[in-house]
Amino acid sequence: MPPTTIFDIPTPSLILDRAKLVRNIRRMADAARSKNVALRPHLKTAKSIDVARLAMEGQAGGIAVSTLKEAEYFASHGIMDIQYAVCILPDQLERVANIQQQGARLTLITDSIEVTRAICERGKELRATFLVQVELDCGEGRSGIFPDSEELIEIARLAHEASHARFAGVMTHAGHSYQCRSIAEIEEVAEAERSTAVMAADRIRDHGIPCTTVSIGSTPTALYARSLDGVTEVRPGVYMFGDMFQAQINSCGVDDLAVSVITEVCSHHASLNRLLINAGALALSKDRSTENMPDDIGFGLITDARGHSLKQRMKVARVYQEHGQVPLVEGVSYEELPVGTRLRVYPNHVCMTAAMYNHYHLVDSDQGDGCEVIATWPRINGW
Repeated sequence: MPPTTIFDIPTPSLILDRAKLVRNIRRMADAARSKNVALRPHLKTAKSIDVARLAMEGQAGGIAVSTLKEAEYFASHGIMDIQYAVCILPDQLERVANIQQQGARLTLITDSIEVTRAICERGKELRATFLVQVELDCGEGRSGIFPDSEELIEIARLAHEASHARFAGVMTHAGHSYQCRSIAEIEEVAEAERSTAVMAADRIRDHGIPCTTVSIGSTPTALYARSLDGVTEVRPGVYMFGDMFQAQINSCGVDDLAVSVITEVCSHHASLNRLLINAGALALSKDRSTENMPDDIGFGLITDARGHSLKQRMKVARVYQEHGQVPLVEGVSYEELPVGTRLRVYPNHVCMTAAMYNHYHLVDSDQGDGCEVIATWPRINGW
């Protein structure tokens, strides 16, 4: 049979460019190495063992995840050092214990004294030992406690002294780095992230409690931190794929974007000077993360099917459930984009877009014209 190409697969479908993926992975690995920290890839976006194996190559062997389903999936594929980077709930602990029975070292996070007590008590009941990290708020205001809080020491003490828990360090995530609009601003947030984590670790050690892991996250700060002194690991995730938002905050370039959605023109609406594609909210997501950026690309940047820029820049301006609305720009005619024309959309927020699909169609832009589908890589979704 002839090889499958991007012109043969159903639309909409998720495309992953292996060549760009590998380059992105190497860039972050080099950045972590230059700052003398371990790289713990966060797989919340990729959710794929095939991507994980590439991201872990040459690294310490640990990953971060954002759902217990991801933890179960990666443990079943032999990855045994996993951080569950969402505050744990007591009613999830039996499931955690089951994952640990597979041999996994699953690290939990919390910002609650009450939950820490529940972890310690439930560990005894389940005959399991739970690893506990305390989450810190380094400025985002989402979750976590402040490094100078009394709760910090109490959480560390409870986990350290428990018979069925172990204190496993501190972690934080500078999600507010996404609000930065210059590398200088990212550098400032990165330093606040670093100093928050290091201050907390030092306070804990001053109380006689070991604090071996000092973990921070965020793709922008991992790339642009001036120093990571006192930090032991970084946990970026979106760097593997990149997206239009990351390109606008200088975490990558548009040419680095490894994930796109292949779609087709399905309708012309000449009276309103727009066309429709068969990729809407359920194929692209409704995340307008570039809405307040200097270059708003709506719900995604349009290129031709091969990923080459069109002669005029076009974007998905509006999404319905199964349709995307694309305004026709000056210099482009309907004759150039007849119904059935295949296009690619590079999304705003790749995490949200990828979550709509159960596999990647793998291509390689370093091989031939980059249109041959060389593999299908499964991914998982859900909780």
